[in-house]
Amino acid sequence: MTNRDATSGTYRGRNSTADRTLDILLLYTADKPVWTGSDIAARLGVARSTAYRYLQSLIGTGLIEETEGGFRIGPRIFDLARSARTECGLSEVSLPAMRKLAAQLDGTVLLTRRSGRSVVCVELIEARPAVRLSYDRGLALPINAGAAAEVLLAWADPHEISMLLDSGPLARFTSRTLAAPDTLRARFTQIRNRGVAITRGELDEHILGVSAPIRDVTGAVCAAISVAALAARVRKGELKNLATAVCRAATAITHELERTAKGCPESRDRLIDQTATGF
Repeated sequence: MTNRDATSGTYRGRNSTADRTLDILLLYTADKPVWTGSDIAARLGVARSTAYRYLQSLIGTGLIEETEGGFRIGPRIFDLARSARTECGLSEVSLPAMRKLAAQLDGTVLLTRRSGRSVVCVELIEARPAVRLSYDRGLALPINAGAAAEVLLAWADPHEISMLLDSGPLARFTSRTLAAPDTLRARFTQIRNRGVAITRGELDEHILGVSAPIRDVTGAVCAAISVAALAARVRKGELKNLATAVCRAATAITHELERTAKGCPESRDRLIDQTATGF
């Protein structure tokens, strides 16, 4: 028997207990933090008795716990998250500069990395008042929309860029989204020349994005720091100062990655791995 994909509702040939317990864990979102056993069984396409057997295994490891109305993520998940974010991780190195930038500017500050055809938000410090964005911590979005996405792809290998841009249609989010490969290549050249990406309304209407590259200990672009602000709040004369502030933050994080690599035993290889994975 095949089981139902926990995220898309399609069927696939995965039968192991490990596969199905992972499917259960992936059901949990901020919008739905509690699931009943019956709902889980229905989503996985298995009998309730089978679903409860998987749940008992997860409860036994602390990954799931029973609560009023069903089951929720257990405390062991948070232990694993803390273990993943080691002391020399990209997030820990970047957060001080992100907080400083957020205090200076009227916008949300994001730390992003690339994963294949997607951009993943690793950390986010919200503006006050909050600005509505498509980005959220842990969310993956396509590679072609917005300053953070474009700056991450601008310094990629040309062959890799061609594979990503030419492998299928690129998503459009607004009338300003760039979806033509040649147009994006021209934009990437512009970004490399400027050292910063500036976009308006390509991912979210009315949002101005400014992003600069962060480099790892090898000199490769591994992440991006960005500010997303309401375009109406940013005067034309302020844009240059905004771009300068974002570039300085990216440089500070890059230097801190280098310093950390020198100060942490075996941290050079670890930082390369972590900046590739985002943790």
